[in-house]
Amino acid sequence: MKEFLLIVLAYFIGSIPTALIVSKKFFGIDIRDYGSGNMGATNTFRVLGPKYGSIVMAADILKGMLAVGLFYCLPYYIKESNDLARTNFMIGLGLASVAGHIFPIFAQFRGGKGVATLFGMILGIQPIIAVCCVGVFLLILFITRYVSLSSILAGIALPICVLWIWNDHTIIYRVFAVGVAALIILTHQKNISRILNGNESRVPILKYRDRRKSRRK
Repeated sequence: MKEFLLIVLAYFIGSIPTALIVSKKFFGIDIRDYGSGNMGATNTFRVLGPKYGSIVMAADILKGMLAVGLFYCLPYYIKESNDLARTNFMIGLGLASVAGHIFPIFAQFRGGKGVATLFGMILGIQPIIAVCCVGVFLLILFITRYVSLSSILAGIALPICVLWIWNDHTIIYRVFAVGVAALIILTHQKNISRILNGNESRVPILKYRDRRKSRRK
C-alpha cells in the first residue's frame, strides 16, 4: 500500500507542468499553442529560447530525480541486501513520473515527450550511465543544434551502455533501457520526418559560430 501511494505521488510530481508555468508566468502564453504543441523542454527551447528552455529542462530532470528518490521514504529499500527490489521500485517510481509528464493531471493530460524526466530518472538510478547519455546529447546538440536528434541518439545510447558497456545483469533494467530507446524513437516520429525533409527547427545556440560560417560563404 505504501509503495502504491509513493508511485501515485511520483505521478503527481511528474505532472507539474513546468513548461506551461514558465510560458504563462513570463510570456502570458500556453506553450502548447506554439511550435510542436508539446509541453516539454525541446519545444520551450524552440519557442522561448535557450534561457527558458534550460530552466524547463532542469526542472523536468529534477522531477525524475525527485520521484526516484522517494524510495528513501521506505527503510526496507535502503538496505544493501535489497538492491534488486530497490532498483525495481525506483524504475516504477521513475516511470510514474514520466507518465505524469506525458499525461499531466494538472494540464488536461497534454504534456511533453518525457525525455528530460526520463534522464532525471536514470540519473537517480545510474548516474554514470546518465552522464554518458547526456554527453552524447550535448555532443550531437553542439554539432547539429537539433534537440530532437540529440534526444533520440542519447536514448539509443542508454541500452548500448546498459547492455554492452556496463553489461548490467538486472533483467528489468535491461528491458527498461531498450523500452526507453524505443519510446523516444516512437514519440519523435514527426521530428525524424522533419529532419529528413530539412524542416526541423534548430535551437538558437552558437549564433557566433553560425554567423562566422555565413560570412565565409
